[in-house]
Amino acid sequence: MKITSICLAFVCFSSTFAHAQSYPNKPIRLIIPLAAGSAVDNAARIITNKMSQSMGHAIVIENLPGAAGLSGADKVAKAAPDGYTLGGFNDSIMTMVPNLNRNTPWDIIKDFEPVSLVATIEWGLIASPQSTFKNAGDLIAAAKATPGKIDYASGGNGSPQHVAMALFASQAGVSMTHVPYKGATQAATDVAAGQVPVAFQGLATVASLVRGGKLRLIGVTTKGRHPQFLDVPTVSESGLAGFEFNSWFAMLAPAGTPKDIIAKLNGEIAKALADPDVRDKLNQQGVTPRGTSADELGTLTKAQFEKYARLIKEAGIKAD
Repeated sequence: MKITSICLAFVCFSSTFAHAQSYPNKPIRLIIPLAAGSAVDNAARIITNKMSQSMGHAIVIENLPGAAGLSGADKVAKAAPDGYTLGGFNDSIMTMVPNLNRNTPWDIIKDFEPVSLVATIEWGLIASPQSTFKNAGDLIAAAKATPGKIDYASGGNGSPQHVAMALFASQAGVSMTHVPYKGATQAATDVAAGQVPVAFQGLATVASLVRGGKLRLIGVTTKGRHPQFLDVPTVSESGLAGFEFNSWFAMLAPAGTPKDIIAKLNGEIAKALADPDVRDKLNQQGVTPRGTSADELGTLTKAQFEKYARLIKEAGIKAD
């Protein structure tokens, strides 16, 4: 009886080990429920390129924007838990949207396996080059002088751009008008064109437009000045003391994905993030490399969910 048990245990261990050793044996699909050119998309392409080289199989990115990420995330939740369909999410999809939409068709805790918090995306307050706004203080003054008359763009209802500006307006005591777009990239493009005067955006989305003079960066949401934009004041120092904001790029898998596959993916992410070229490219985009264990991401997700539940309620943010 003991020998049989030992043999069965050995067979199970051997099977798991073989599974880990053989994965992946075909391309992996990474669903990003955000537009191409968004902060998460830009960062994901840098990191997955390195991961693909290391793993010997391509990680193919599929952008599925719309519905504030709900439908794209749903495809990940309902995919086979075999490691060949993954999700590249921001914290809006994970912890903001579910707090704004009680009919979310999935549960971020029950329906997904955390893989890693890959990076944090630093943010900035942008304006069109034609705008008279030079810093956050200018925007606050104008908004107080003309309540509800200043529009701001976002990547959609419940998107991080929406939440960031709603929190900014709430803390500054001003009223502004929300103009939702189908993705952060389109929102940034219309600010650059002068169609909408201002927006909050991930620096990874707008860094090239700022450096090319097509957008004006009038504030960063980091605690101190951002090393890539040292001439730009923080929002905190230039108009709204204490205001900080960033977002996540996290990788998740469908619930039930084997632990050995999760561990393999986590290790490959850590390896990619340790590469100096990857880190430099991310930093140039305004993205801070992170890397966590799967358990750490799970703990962070629960805490972030509760944080945004409080903030959204206090600020009176609605999904329109």
